Amino acid sequence: MGSMGWESNYWIWDTVFIPRVMGGLMVMAALLGLSTGYFGALPVPGLPAALLPSSFGLFPRRNGRKKVRVYMDGCFDLMHYGHANALRQARALGDELVVGVVSDEEIIANKGPPVLSLEERMVMVSGLKWVDEVIADAPYAINENFMNKLFDEYNIDYIIHGDDPCLLPDGSDAYALAKKAGRYKQIKRTEGVSSTDIVGRMLLCVRDRPNSDNHNHSNLQRQFSHGNSHNDDGGSSSSGTRVSHFLPTSRRIVQFSNGKGPGPDARIVYIDGAFDLFHAGHVEILKYARNLGDFLLVGLHTDQIISAHRGPHHPIMNLHERSLSVLACRYVDEVIIGAPWEVTKDMKRNERKIESERRYYEDKTYVGSD
Repeated sequence: MGSMGWESNYWIWDTVFIPRVMGGLMVMAALLGLSTGYFGALPVPGLPAALLPSSFGLFPRRNGRKKVRVYMDGCFDLMHYGHANALRQARALGDELVVGVVSDEEIIANKGPPVLSLEERMVMVSGLKWVDEVIADAPYAINENFMNKLFDEYNIDYIIHGDDPCLLPDGSDAYALAKKAGRYKQIKRTEGVSSTDIVGRMLLCVRDRPNSDNHNHSNLQRQFSHGNSHNDDGGSSSSGTRVSHFLPTSRRIVQFSNGKGPGPDARIVYIDGAFDLFHAGHVEILKYARNLGDFLLVGLHTDQIISAHRGPHHPIMNLHERSLSVLACRYVDEVIIGAPWEVTKDMKRNERKIESERRYYEDKTYVGSD
């Protein structure tokens, strides 16, 4: 019988076969329910999966939704809170985030030598709380072979990138194939920070030293940073290196925070430091500290304290930037922004006060206009 014959007899399935099958299943379920009610709690065997209504496609699976897996790649050299925010946004577009870390060779061919090695960059990416899986030696451009590998082997649904253009040396779009396939999604770039800007800040740290008074060297340093420091009257630069004036909003801090306090019997571990230019060594020590207890509290020293102990050219990243970098680490539960150099009794009393208030309010129910 041809397709037209099948279509002409399709009413038989709608009006005869399916209603009778479903009716039989319902009667069977009713009898099983009656038997258990009459004879006691007898175990009712589950129906075979092939006989369930969902297997016929008659009803949608409500709790069996396929997880959406998204992919984002990058160099992630001198990783900063902008990278972390990009991966946070990418993770929000799916259920699982797979991150590709571009190889050293690919970076050299397309951008120049990276500051950090692949191993260091892998540690940094793996240490972020939004990352579920990491692929090493990812290509700089999404070619057809690698794109098919993402779709077939890694079950990737969408490829993610920021709204800033990513062009290859020949001027072509690195994500052209993903866009053509209809599997591309875009996130907003985090303004105010970049790896190039951080390199510029590092160069500015040596600008005022006696051996760095070469005019050409100074010009090179200024090209790398927006934070060049000079007097208003056009005189020479000040003795301290000015860092970014980035100020996070409360919403951004909440986005980076876990939002959970320690349990009633949790062992709280405290560690403090500058955590300037957050790197792989920081990730490793925070991982070690977290394994010593149940809740890791990290104290971040102020810019003034760090400058007093390490010199006028430090820190490279300001307190708020450092706070977001530490909060993005998967091993960190909470951060004290502006912790003192020494642990004081007031700090301990304040922590006990916060914990007691948390226990008081956690079981309360509130009704609001929202």
